[in-house]
Amino acid sequence: MKRKDIIQPFAYDLGADDQKRERHKARTLRKSQWWKRRLAKGVCHYCGRPFSPNELTMDHIVPISRGGQSTKGNVAPCCKECNNAKKQLLPMEWEQYLQQFNQE
Repeated sequence: MKRKDIIQPFAYDLGADDQKRERHKARTLRKSQWWKRRLAKGVCHYCGRPFSPNELTMDHIVPISRGGQSTKGNVAPCCKECNNAKKQLLPMEWEQYLQQFNQE
């Protein structure tokens, strides 16, 4: 099979304007009371460890670059470690990373 014939699951090509619009929506959502209440809980969505609200970041569960949107159902507070480890992956693509917290 030729390289260009390989289908990448969950790949999505968004234009620069679409990505810019979604990032703007994320900035607006970050200022909302809804988001501030999510941060106030102080728990990382992925590893479940406690953090202070200023240590949590906004993560797009389905990344913008993969077709995700900046909606309440697609963003979650997470620690910087999890956010950096996840990068542009979907949770099912980095499930092995998440499982290490269940083994401890």
